[in-house]
Amino acid sequence: MKYLITGGAGFVGSHLADKLHREGHDITVIDDLSTGRYSNVAHLEGQERFQLIIDTVLNNTLMERLIRDTDRVFHMASAVGVKLIMEQPVKTIETIFGGTEVVLKNCSRYRKRVLIPSTSEVYGKGVEVPFSEDNDILKGSTSKHRWAYACAKELDEFLALAHWKETRLPVVVIRLFNTVGPRQTGQYGMVVPNFIKAALQNQPIPIHGDGSQSRCFGHVLDVVEGLAKAIETPDCFGQVMNLGNSEEVTIKELAERVVAATGSSSKIDYIPYEVAYGEGFEDMQRRVPNLEKAKRLIGYQPTRTLDNIITDVVNEFRATLKSESVKA
Repeated sequence: MKYLITGGAGFVGSHLADKLHREGHDITVIDDLSTGRYSNVAHLEGQERFQLIIDTVLNNTLMERLIRDTDRVFHMASAVGVKLIMEQPVKTIETIFGGTEVVLKNCSRYRKRVLIPSTSEVYGKGVEVPFSEDNDILKGSTSKHRWAYACAKELDEFLALAHWKETRLPVVVIRLFNTVGPRQTGQYGMVVPNFIKAALQNQPIPIHGDGSQSRCFGHVLDVVEGLAKAIETPDCFGQVMNLGNSEEVTIKELAERVVAATGSSSKIDYIPYEVAYGEGFEDMQRRVPNLEKAKRLIGYQPTRTLDNIITDVVNEFRATLKSESVKA
């Protein structure tokens, strides 16, 4: 099978590339390295059945050729992270919707199966918890820039489902809930790598707000298993489905577990939202997925816990810090 992975040098995309390449498939990755990293796929470049292209999904001529010559498309390219969204809202909206439009248009032309990742952000302020795919959605004012990302991703979903409705394009929409694990950086505000990096250096751990907000963290290796199954399951076509883990933890508790796991002397530093992100930010108090649909359609059952995630990320960061100290 031939797979095209846009954003394949990113955190989730590179793990997906690893899985599919390991299973013997032909993989083409396109990434402009704006948020992805070459180091995530460096071990694959030069191997048979793998091709890396450094370019943008907004290059329609290139994307048309790549999609024509593949069997399956994972559109993983996207603006990521709350920090990037708050700092570059125009780029966020244009990159997300513009790229998805190019991908879907060409997948429709050549009748290719395609998976569009969305986000738990589309649930907005969360009318019901846990979040189910058919729940009503409530968001804040357009003056609150945080919702730009959610609305752009929601528009992606509408466009994908419109293609399904009009032409039965085999498209799957997956709402990801706080996917974490090795290779994720804290550059764009991701909480787990930021906490662990601070703890390993015995620096203050920054919590935005009072830390009572809760999240559920899914291990990237569980998530890519779900992604791979979803695109191969016809019952998922034209569907929106949650993927992640339902183990809920407050951000304060997460910081405390990171400190315990690392044996750190770090203290918690509470930072007001307006200081961290400036004006125009609202947070979601709880973000918990209902995973029953994923279990029913693809047999999805995450096997890795938050403790597994913390251990894996701690081990990666320790290895990186050790390598850097040797080079110094």
